[in-house]
Amino acid sequence: MISQAMVELSRWQFAATSLYHFIFVPLTLGISWLIFIMELMYVRTGDVLYRDMTKFWGKLFGINFAIGVATGITLEFEFGTNWSNYSHYVGDIFGAPLAIEGLLAFFLESTFIGLFFTGWNRFSKKAHLAITFLTALGSNLSAMWILIANGWMQYPEFAVFSPEKMRMEMVDFFGLVLSPVAQVKFAHTVCAGYVTASMFVIGVSAFMLLKKRHIDFAKRSMTIALAFCFCAMAGSALTGDLSAVGVTKHQPAKLAAMEAEYETQKPPASWSVFAIPNEEKMENTFAIKVPWLLGIIATHSLDEEVIGLRDIVAQNEERIKNGVMAHKLLTQLRQGNSDPSVYEAFKQHDKDLGYGLLLVEHAKDPLNPTESEIKTAARNSVPSVWISYFSFRLMLGLLGIAGILVLGAAFFLWYKRDLENRTLFLKFLLWAIPVPFLACEFGWILAELGRQPWAIQGILPTFMATSSLSVTDVALSLICFIAIYTVFLLIEMYLMIKAVKKGPLETSALESAFAGGK
Repeated sequence: MISQAMVELSRWQFAATSLYHFIFVPLTLGISWLIFIMELMYVRTGDVLYRDMTKFWGKLFGINFAIGVATGITLEFEFGTNWSNYSHYVGDIFGAPLAIEGLLAFFLESTFIGLFFTGWNRFSKKAHLAITFLTALGSNLSAMWILIANGWMQYPEFAVFSPEKMRMEMVDFFGLVLSPVAQVKFAHTVCAGYVTASMFVIGVSAFMLLKKRHIDFAKRSMTIALAFCFCAMAGSALTGDLSAVGVTKHQPAKLAAMEAEYETQKPPASWSVFAIPNEEKMENTFAIKVPWLLGIIATHSLDEEVIGLRDIVAQNEERIKNGVMAHKLLTQLRQGNSDPSVYEAFKQHDKDLGYGLLLVEHAKDPLNPTESEIKTAARNSVPSVWISYFSFRLMLGLLGIAGILVLGAAFFLWYKRDLENRTLFLKFLLWAIPVPFLACEFGWILAELGRQPWAIQGILPTFMATSSLSVTDVALSLICFIAIYTVFLLIEMYLMIKAVKKGPLETSALESAFAGGK
């Protein structure tokens, strides 16, 4: 008997640890490349101020990386402790990219981070620049392999179900790696990380300008971050558009939920600027819509429809009925029926086996469900509209705020050339540091909760992916994780603030002081 309380607590635990970890990931992804650009400028120009910038921002990168690693390792262990059925069912596919991430990308990143901090006086300028490049590359490759694994959860192709082993088995490794869903997901995530890191550097530089300290250092840091941020925002918009098209094709229920699209409209569909969904009645109580826009965004056409949740639920009813047949045939195979016709019949229905498994939660007898139980399972086969809809709009709204502030900073720094005198605007830039972090968090919530009720889209229901743990065990570990991770976050904030207040050690200023003394 599956304990619903244990399942929900396991989900909350994984969500909490993921969201805490994802505070550190975007900054790591982006600031590593900003540091590389700063050091590249040092190697090309010989200006020691760029070396000072590399060292200062590198110190903040190191603090963030250390705390991020501590929070990330726990996540991989949770697949074994809290999600052992998941690990057994899809470990043949999911385990491969995670193993490569740990053995290749993470070790590459960790090794060169050590050399980055200890190698300033041991390597030539160009050799150290290569080390910095490999540090940034390792950080991003680490994210790539994790997102390949996560992309497969959203788009589970390149694998087949084995009734003998009761698990999914990989049939195309390179298809898994080169999956368009995974690669777009990776590109969109790293672009979001680049925006986040850029805003962090801009915000900290604004703090220095507010304090009238390290003016040249702050302006140059902000100049690099602004240019990087504009490129990252363009990349984020492009990959976000590609992601929307992919979701339309492969996860129509997620798209319909994030757009509160209950009815299938005539193409091209309207886009709701704001709506108040009524999930019980499957309709919007209130909605402001822009004609045609959703159809153009989601399908890149004027003649393709965007299917609504009502029609998706109706389609899922048929898939559940087909899945019941697959479940019955699988049961016969597991009981020792070796008739080839049974196996062939199962292969004809196995693509809907996951939908049949939804009835394990909603039916007294999953192999002989009532029509009412099938309807209930179908109704619960789509994600929460409230969470998906507002997570998406909060993400967009926060990124919009970031974009306006970045444009303002560029205007005052590059055109007016008086940013250091714009006290109120500098405060806005400083206070805006959390904005892209929150946007990333809402984007991650949309990506994961928009897939529910599936751990693996259309294959493995979330409630069947957990371990056999007691509610007490999961509740206690959830409380402990939240407490420990909160301490980690506070430690990072303390160390970051302390380093920022101390400021960079500007070699150029020291050299000038020594020259004056002589």
